[in-house]
Amino acid sequence: MKSGTDTFVEKTSTLYQDFDHLYLNLFSTGSIVILVEGDDVADPAALQAMDRIHQITRNIPGVLEVTSPSQVIKDANYRNTGSRTLPDDSDTLDSIIASDMPSYIMPDRTHAVISVVFSGTTSESMQEEILRETQDAIGFAEFPPGYKVIVTGDVAFGNAMNEEMNTSMGTLLVISVVLMVLVLYLVFRHVRWRLLPLPVVLLGIIFTFGAMGYLDIPMTMVSMAAFPVLIGLGIDYAIQFHNRIEEEFERNHSAATAVIETVKHTGPAVLIALIITALGFASLFTSSVPMVQDFGKLLLIGVIMCFLASLFVGVTVLYGFHEFSQHPVLSKLPFRRKIPDVNKKAKHEETVHEPDLTDRLLEKAAVLSMRHPLLVIGVAGFLCLGGLYFDAQVPIQTDVQTFVPQDMPALIDLVHMGEILGGSEELNVIIKTDDNANPQLLEWIDRFSSHEVENRGHIYSSSSIVDVVKSMNGGTIPDDSREIRALYAQVPEVQRERLLHGNNMLILNLGIGNAMGELGLEGIKDLTRVVQEDIGWMPPPPGTSVTITGGSVVFFTVISALTSGRMLMTLLGLVLVFAGLLVIYRDYLKALTPVVTMFMVIGWSGGLMYYLGVEYTPMTATLGALILGVGSEYAVLMMERYFEERDKGAAPEEAMREASVKIGKAIVTSGLTTVFGFSALIASPFSMTSNFGFITVMDVILALLASFIVFPAVIVLLDKHRESRRARKSERTLQIAGSDVKTAHKEAAL
Repeated sequence: MKSGTDTFVEKTSTLYQDFDHLYLNLFSTGSIVILVEGDDVADPAALQAMDRIHQITRNIPGVLEVTSPSQVIKDANYRNTGSRTLPDDSDTLDSIIASDMPSYIMPDRTHAVISVVFSGTTSESMQEEILRETQDAIGFAEFPPGYKVIVTGDVAFGNAMNEEMNTSMGTLLVISVVLMVLVLYLVFRHVRWRLLPLPVVLLGIIFTFGAMGYLDIPMTMVSMAAFPVLIGLGIDYAIQFHNRIEEEFERNHSAATAVIETVKHTGPAVLIALIITALGFASLFTSSVPMVQDFGKLLLIGVIMCFLASLFVGVTVLYGFHEFSQHPVLSKLPFRRKIPDVNKKAKHEETVHEPDLTDRLLEKAAVLSMRHPLLVIGVAGFLCLGGLYFDAQVPIQTDVQTFVPQDMPALIDLVHMGEILGGSEELNVIIKTDDNANPQLLEWIDRFSSHEVENRGHIYSSSSIVDVVKSMNGGTIPDDSREIRALYAQVPEVQRERLLHGNNMLILNLGIGNAMGELGLEGIKDLTRVVQEDIGWMPPPPGTSVTITGGSVVFFTVISALTSGRMLMTLLGLVLVFAGLLVIYRDYLKALTPVVTMFMVIGWSGGLMYYLGVEYTPMTATLGALILGVGSEYAVLMMERYFEERDKGAAPEEAMREASVKIGKAIVTSGLTTVFGFSALIASPFSMTSNFGFITVMDVILALLASFIVFPAVIVLLDKHRESRRARKSERTLQIAGSDVKTAHKEAAL
């Protein structure tokens, strides 16, 4: 697993260097927030309980400092009386709170905040350990009756979200497998061992995990979306081989011949589909986000592993099962599905089956499409263009809090804290200089931060070493660097390291509240641009450079990269698929038909998302490439079977009918298996997972509709048009040849 900054931005980028190397490593901290609520949090008994929490949590390994009301009061009492204790009388407490208590520690008399602070580079496992020990400390605090203590903050929220996601995903995966088994059992009933594709694709997924470890490809938050996609693709490969080998068994060949025919005809078709799918996924490598590139690598490895599992393991197991089932003892079992005996049938005689409901529906869809090709293509194209237009207007959801169940207690606590304390998002301004004790530099920081807070509506506060220096020097900044350095030396080391680094680097933190929720991505981007322009109008002293970074800056940059280039990524995928088909087939018709079909699906998907009010999320922003990869497989397999029938001498309409019936059921089975498997995700309490499941189900259904309605119209129309051109060309050639013969006869007679 990998979740660091380098999964979002390239290590060589300036954004990474500024945020990870400078801000995270040098200045950043994290915290666990303990929110105390009661009628009067300044009650001596309540303050004693808070002090017990303070004493326990400050000794937790990894904790840098703890801020609490009890500590502020004890420090103030020490300055006033020389005794570092909590006063017992209310008048003394009220006086200290009125003069010394910061509002972020005690916003009012009914709320108090204890912050357990740790380094920003603390590992996730260490953060979880600090969280557990902090929760244990509350049990020893012994608050008086009527007080409520809430442990919240990003760490508590993230930990609760992971637990909820693991619990819900386990349930959803069980439901998904049950639904896939049900579909295979009902729709794939024309073959024996109908559930075999599931363990075959599971083996392919296990191979994929092994390859990822061997090739050092990490798991990231985006990679989780790959495995449902691989299950959908892998089960299609397994079903195609399974369907064809059963068809060959029923042709009365020997089992070995059936295997050879299956690999000969289905192997190349599925391999071509895999190559085209891989080309569709290759567009993911154009993303500037490393985890999307890793997502593309995972998909490429996954489809190869699932193909190998289906070809070598799936076909081999089916061959073995068939041979075993022909044993004289097993052949007498009444429930065994019979396969015609090769000794009682002519060698090439085929068993005739009555078409079932699925066969008839697929055949009728193909016939209807071929009868009205211009109408079908015209309507599909109009809907596609309209969908592409409205796709640009589909909103992008970036507020992480909306991705989780809205009734989750950890979310309710986090929102409640935000309502009391305000948002905690920041723009972090890193200042590099030759001398961080330069009075002119500190004066500039003071003027600039005041200007931003007073004149920029979404900048609510600022904090820097200047605030500490002024508080220690009667509200002014010393004129001499030596005096400033002397004051720096008196600042506690933990506090000094969060504001200064060495002699040439400082940080200015601009509090922007809940800007992500209030302004959105574009708003934060504009706010950052305004601050950058203000630095240009109010420049720092010579020899000083200023960089704006922070979690909000990285987040909007990454989300913009994930979402803004999705259409370009999809179009590039279409070009790659077309070029790949052209290289493989050296035939414009075979290259163009699948691309046209999938282009329709991409447009329809965007239009439906706009119509249904579905938003893009970081998880679904790459679905254009996924639609192309999954859907092009259906079209390529249909096209391969169509031209196989054409090579046997069938006319275009007849070849399309045969292809729809013979391979259509296998495509429908794999498509419905994918649909029902993903439909379980729609029930997820996490909106991002539910959104991904819904859009995937919708896109797979659209790909199936396009393969059985649009594809027949396109390929038959183009094929007949090409045949007509060839016939006219041949006729003209014959006419020219006949004319030349007549001319030759006349010349000979003369």
